[in-house]
Amino acid sequence: MRSVIKGVTWRVIGTADTIFLSWIFTGNIGTALKIGFIELFTKIFLYYLHERTWLVFHIGQTKIIEPSSKHDDVQHIIFKDKHWRSLVKGMSWRFWGTLDTIIISFFVTQEFSKAFAIGFTEVFTKVGLYYLHERVWMKIQWGKK
Repeated sequence: MRSVIKGVTWRVIGTADTIFLSWIFTGNIGTALKIGFIELFTKIFLYYLHERTWLVFHIGQTKIIEPSSKHDDVQHIIFKDKHWRSLVKGMSWRFWGTLDTIIISFFVTQEFSKAFAIGFTEVFTKVGLYYLHERVWMKIQWGKK
C-alpha cells in the first residue's frame, strides 16, 4: 500500500510538470492536458513496477540488525537508505519515465521534435523533483517494514 500511495503522490507532481512542459513546447493547453492525462495512467503502473523492483535490491542501503525485544532472541533486519540511493533510483526511473513521455508525446503530437523536446527537458526537471520526493518519503514511517 505504501508503494501505491507513494506512486500517486509522485504522479501528481510528475503529471503537473509534464503538462507544464508540454504546454511550453506545443503552445497548446489541450495537447498538453491530453499528454498529461494519458501519462497519468501509464506512469502510475510503471512507477509501481519500478518501486517494487527497487524493494528487492539493497543497493545503497545499510543493513541493520536489531533485536525484536529484550526477552526475545529473534532479530529483525532493516535497511536504511543512503542519500545516493535516492539519486540512483531517480536516474533509473527517469530512463523509463522519459521513454514513456516521448512515446506518448509522439502519439499525441505526431512530431518527433516536440516529443523529444518534452521528454529530454523532463530529464532535468524530474530528476530534481524525484529526489526531493524520495527524501520526503524517507521521513514517512507509515508502511515501512
